Amino acid sequence: QVQLVESGGGLVQAGGSLRLSCAASGRTFGSYNMGWFRQAPGKEREFAAAIHRSGPSTYYADSVKGRFTISRDNAKNTVYLQMNSLKPEDTAVYYCAASNNYYANYIAAYHYWGQGTQVTVSS
Repeated sequence: QVQLVESGGGLVQAGGSLRLSCAASGRTFGSYNMGWFRQAPGKEREFAAAIHRSGPSTYYADSVKGRFTISRDNAKNTVYLQMNSLKPEDTAVYYCAASNNYYANYIAAYHYWGQGTQVTVSS
């Protein structure tokens, strides 16, 4: 298994940017497909972005496409989510997740999850 720890969340004004990081503890990080999900209060967790274990293949939810960029550095066992042009609607807890079998946009495909990091976008 792999342990994931997110960081980089915080409070930002609308239109601003944040870069989230997800550090993985494990020797097989490069074998995992990685994803970012988010969950706003009172809402279900939703897919934001995914990156293939080999890179650089990526895909995004329509709601973040063109604004967010997912990337990974296997040498550092880290996946990133660069978030630009942030909107209040982006406010959520953001979770990093790892899948050992699937490159997907659904929760069940991901076996390992981080603790989440709060992103708050003010108007």
